[in-house]
Amino acid sequence: MEINWILIGWIIDMILNGIVWLIILAFLIPVIDVTDKWTRKGVSLMGKVDKWIREVLENLFEWVQNNNLNILFAFLLMIILGILAQYEIIPKLIS
Repeated sequence: MEINWILIGWIIDMILNGIVWLIILAFLIPVIDVTDKWTRKGVSLMGKVDKWIREVLENLFEWVQNNNLNILFAFLLMIILGILAQYEIIPKLIS
């Protein structure tokens, strides 16, 4: 009976690959947990900043309108909308 060295090499290769991937995953799972916590913190911070920016803009617009600064209000609105359009935030706000 002949020994099929190709089959034995293939089996050894699969076992070694499995062990290497197990070691890689053992090191990566804690890193993934840490980055997941950072992502959650980042998303919550973005939510707080978004609410704060919306509140500031709303108060600013109301203040300009209450003081009858229509020309200044128009220029300010044009600048703010231009900035939001450059950062592609307007399509996100609309949808």
